[in-house]
Amino acid sequence: MSKVIKQMQMNALKDSFNGVKNMVVLSATGLGAIAENNLRISLRKKNVRMQMVKNSLARRVFTDLGIELNDVWSGSTVFAWGPESVKELSKSLQAAFKDHEKKDPKFREKVSIKTAVAEGTQVAFAKALEMPTRLEAIGEIVAMILGPGSQLAAAFTSPGAQVASQISSIADKAPAGEPAPAA
Repeated sequence: MSKVIKQMQMNALKDSFNGVKNMVVLSATGLGAIAENNLRISLRKKNVRMQMVKNSLARRVFTDLGIELNDVWSGSTVFAWGPESVKELSKSLQAAFKDHEKKDPKFREKVSIKTAVAEGTQVAFAKALEMPTRLEAIGEIVAMILGPGSQLAAAFTSPGAQVASQISSIADKAPAGEPAPAA
C-alpha cells in the first residue's frame, strides 16, 4: 500500500473519530457477513456506529488525537461509538450482544469487548457500565447542593416557627374579652 493511500486512510479515520471521546473497542473474528450486518443494523437503530480499522493506522490516528490505548492492537479491532455517554453506549452494546446470543450461542466467542474509552481515557468495560451519564452526574451534584441547603433553611425557619407556635398557643389560652398579656 502506498504512502499516499495510507495517508488518505488515516485522514478518513481522523475525520471519523475527530471529537469522539466515548467509544468501545471490540474484537470480531469469525463473524459471518449476515450476522455482522444484522448487528450493525440493530446498533444503528440505537445511534451506534461501528467501524473496523487497520491497527497500525488506527494506532497512529488515536495517538495524534490524544487518545492512548494500551493492549488493544492485537487481532482485529472494531470501534463502536455514538450515544452521548459511554454508559449508554455500553448498555446498547450489551443489549445487542444478548439479542444476538439468542440467535447464535457462539456469538460471544466471535465478538469480544477489549476495552472502553470514556472522555478519551481507557477504562474497563464493567466500569463503563457503572459510570453515570452526564444528566445523572448533574443530578447527583444538584442533590449534594440541595441537601445541606434544605437543612440550613430548616435551621433558619425552625426557631421562628417555634416562637410563632408559642404565641399562637398563648393567644388561644387568653379569654376572648381580654387582650393577650404582654410578654
